[in-house]
Amino acid sequence: MATQKLYAGAKLREMRVRLDLTQKDFAAKLGVSLPYLNQMENNNRPVSTTVVLALAQEFGMDVTELSAGDSERLVSDMREAMADPVFADDAPPLADLRLTASNAPALARAFLSLHRAYRQTHERLASLDEALGREDARIQASPWEEVRDFFHYCDNYIDAVDHAAERFSATGDIRAAAVAELERGGITVRQTEMEGLRRYDPEAKVLYLSNRSAPQTQLFQMLLQVALLRQNTLLEATLDFAKFQSEEARAIAKIGLANYFAGAALMPYGRFLEAAQTCRHDLELLAIRFGASIEQIAHRLSTLQRPGAKGLPFFFVRVDQAGTITKRHSATRLQFARFGGACPLWNVHRAFETPGRFLRQLAETPDGVRYISLARDVSKPGGSYGAPVRRYAIALGCEVRHADALVYADNLDVSNDSAYEPIGISCRICERKDCHQRSVPPLERRLTINPGQRGVLPYEVS
Repeated sequence: MATQKLYAGAKLREMRVRLDLTQKDFAAKLGVSLPYLNQMENNNRPVSTTVVLALAQEFGMDVTELSAGDSERLVSDMREAMADPVFADDAPPLADLRLTASNAPALARAFLSLHRAYRQTHERLASLDEALGREDARIQASPWEEVRDFFHYCDNYIDAVDHAAERFSATGDIRAAAVAELERGGITVRQTEMEGLRRYDPEAKVLYLSNRSAPQTQLFQMLLQVALLRQNTLLEATLDFAKFQSEEARAIAKIGLANYFAGAALMPYGRFLEAAQTCRHDLELLAIRFGASIEQIAHRLSTLQRPGAKGLPFFFVRVDQAGTITKRHSATRLQFARFGGACPLWNVHRAFETPGRFLRQLAETPDGVRYISLARDVSKPGGSYGAPVRRYAIALGCEVRHADALVYADNLDVSNDSAYEPIGISCRICERKDCHQRSVPPLERRLTINPGQRGVLPYEVS
């Protein structure tokens, strides 16, 4: 197999600007000529092995950061945006999108923000009767989508918060540490019969936890409250850096960061990474060891992207029974649709049919990359008879080249081409011509309509 060339011009420029170096000085430190550096920064030449070594030795850079993770995300997001009917006659070829993502990532993000604003405007016009007469009817991103994209482009890893949580958990018994930290703030923890999981009374300084919740859920809620009350300065500084467009987005993100702190304290990075590698990422063993749920374990595995100490590059997704994606992250080349649901051929949808069981799937995406995917249903009881049960399915996976590090790959014939099921991302950007589950035609393909013939689809994809 030919070695893939590494083009990382945007990241080289970003690093040089961050170090406040001229091209001449940067080239000297990397041991290359000025024209050569200029060509690398403009992606006219790949990053050489000499430069990769110099980046690691001279600047202590984690060279895995040069990988095309951000570029792949941008390409996937732009392809989905281009699937909008408004671009029906002007959709650029995939090669142009890749060139934009690698050479001008800021422009690509600006385009995505513009398209998101267009979608918001379109949705407002669709319900104009609600917007008429409102003085605050302004164009801005959905707060939820804005926060989702923040975590998405941070690789689902927030370094300062993760390190703070790890330091907090180093004190020993994490439950005792959480109670002690709250007590230092004058806060009393009480269990009570209540709806919901947690309620904090700031005047009485009492944190109420539902006695219907499982012990690990109660602990998680205590750690979340620790983050909100005792780590507020850190959370606010992180939010300042993110520069959200609305107070609603900032408030949602703060809860997200508090949840991140709670998960990282419950499963501290170093110990969790070592345990995951030792047990070959057995989710049930990790859940027992760290007192967490299967979903929490799977989600934490997808955040192990600390520079210099990265875990396996996993994708993680959660879907509801309607197929809507409610959580998504990918450190792999596989990216999820920003709008709508996941590919119906993916095993995450079948998990609802086999409650309490792990489903394994070998899958191949249209770009030829092969994955191993693990899926399982997740039920969240209401805590009493007759209370509604929330049901989701989660999927966790990685490229099949990491199969040896997964206990779930045992006895799977990863070398058998016929063992891989064809899956996609979204019908509008999936190029498969013979998919029996296709819902809409693919972008960038001409259709042939034959009134005298009907196959699986009412059209043929050229």
